[in-house]
Amino acid sequence: MVLLFGETLRHLRTKKGLSQQQLAERLHVERASVTNWEAGRRIPSIDMLFQISEALSVDATALMAAAGEHSEIPNVLLLDDDPISLEGEIPVLRKLMPNSNVIGFTKSTEALAFFQENPTALAFLDIELGQSSGLDLCRQLLELRPHTNVIFLTAYPEYSLDAWSIGASGFLLKPIDMDEVRRELSRLRYPVMGVL
Repeated sequence: MVLLFGETLRHLRTKKGLSQQQLAERLHVERASVTNWEAGRRIPSIDMLFQISEALSVDATALMAAAGEHSEIPNVLLLDDDPISLEGEIPVLRKLMPNSNVIGFTKSTEALAFFQENPTALAFLDIELGQSSGLDLCRQLLELRPHTNVIFLTAYPEYSLDAWSIGASGFLLKPIDMDEVRRELSRLRYPVMGVL
């Protein structure tokens, strides 16, 4: 049976005689990060894989192979209250991230409900959402899962300072352009397997 990354990490950590907390301290991350990796909810970045291999005294290629065998496709949430814009944005994101599950919403309540029930690696949020705000939703998402990447979509560049102040990974002006999206994906704060 092929072991998924989380099972491989748990096996190597316990073989080394380390608790999740001890490994987290060696990696300078929160214990929740190790828990999420072992539970299969997240995959560490390439840089972090090398740090883990050093901390556990194992070959990095074994860890990278296990990470590559991870069966879960990352979820990418897209929220835009304009259905016409949403129809144009979904194909762009799916083309750039063919190994991801891109899900679009026009209502922030539906997007939040999906996020609460599903591990989500990346969220693209429109800022002006009628009665609600993408900025407020971003705060909620990051409170639930602080390591989620959020990229804002807007037609109003004056929102950029607000976006950065609440922890966004990126900012795109609408209509979105494939090269601009590609650039923002290459700068994600928390790299995600299957995204670029």
